[in-house]
Amino acid sequence: VRADDVVICLSKSGDTEEIRQLIPMFRRIGVKVISMIGNVSSHLARQSDIVLDASVKEEACPHDLAPTASTTVSLALGDALAIALLDKRGFTREEFAMFHPGGNLGKRLLLRVEEMMVAGSNIPIVREEVPLSEAIVEMTSKRLGATCVVDESGRLRGIVTDGDLRRLLQRTKDVTNVTAAEAMTKNPKTFRKGLLAATALEEMESYNITQLIVVDDQQRPVGMLHLHDLVKAGLGNEGAG
Repeated sequence: VRADDVVICLSKSGDTEEIRQLIPMFRRIGVKVISMIGNVSSHLARQSDIVLDASVKEEACPHDLAPTASTTVSLALGDALAIALLDKRGFTREEFAMFHPGGNLGKRLLLRVEEMMVAGSNIPIVREEVPLSEAIVEMTSKRLGATCVVDESGRLRGIVTDGDLRRLLQRTKDVTNVTAAEAMTKNPKTFRKGLLAATALEEMESYNITQLIVVDDQQRPVGMLHLHDLVKAGLGNEGAG
């Protein structure tokens, strides 16, 4: 304990022997003392710079002896003090994420699209003119439940998903001569690298889609995100965790 510290003392009675021994030491060092206390007339209260009243009418203990309700009050006051300090410092969500990267909030504020997407040769891609059977093989081999459909320049033109295949088979049973371009959904939702993966998840949930294609400035696919991977990574809205 140094002179530039602040000591927070928690005590129900404020008159225990160890408290009486500690207070003179704190005074000699010159630290400020904040007390969370059940007796605002106690020795500790009189020697404190700030007194937070943590008194209760009675304890949950059937004998009204063991600190039970009073410990809950102290916990609540401690939380309130921490939040007041957080507000005073202007502590941001981003700072929280930096110091708590393993929790859900940290992941939501730090994890980028490129860290979660499938990239390179693992991206399912076919040309517009290929037979639908080839597109299905690509979808099956890459196991993302979809494939990008691109033109001869590699620019994204559409996406073929499991849902597209089901809808197609409802219209016709003969898909022998169907091309990827004829089966695809045109102008699919896309995303860019550098953006938050949590924002991508919100986009997917908003449009009720399972896959999201990541494109570059020329609209060429550079990655694909799958909803299940983002949820498994803890990017849902369950809290900071």
